[in-house]
Amino acid sequence: MSKRLEDAQCLIVADGDVLIRNALAEYLRHCGYKVIEAASSDEVMTAVDMGSATVDGILADAGLPGRMNAFALRLEVKNRLPAVPVVLAGNVNAAAKAAGELCDQGPHLKRPYEAEKVVAHIKRLLAASRRQSATRT
Repeated sequence: MSKRLEDAQCLIVADGDVLIRNALAEYLRHCGYKVIEAASSDEVMTAVDMGSATVDGILADAGLPGRMNAFALRLEVKNRLPAVPVVLAGNVNAAAKAAGELCDQGPHLKRPYEAEKVVAHIKRLLAASRRQSATRT
């Protein structure tokens, strides 16, 4: 691993498909991240509300099951944790349908995931989030 686990950034990987979620979570762990897995938007919000781990980023399937769709989840997380990047992934047709009027941007990543692109995208978002936090203080 590239970092000690206690120093690793924490990501939530949210996908209703257990095989996709587990594979991506294991890859991210191998890359040195702490990962919380969530099968629904409800599980994401439970992890966010518990606050037992500092969440540095969230990767969610645009078709994520739960009481709120992924776009509503993104807005809710942004209201509670404005500095936490939320990456939505999915196919364009499903994402456009789920987005409705909640969000003016579609998914950031395309499924099936290309693991290297996921890690590169997460690194860029976390770096941008750190820069924004540093300029606020």
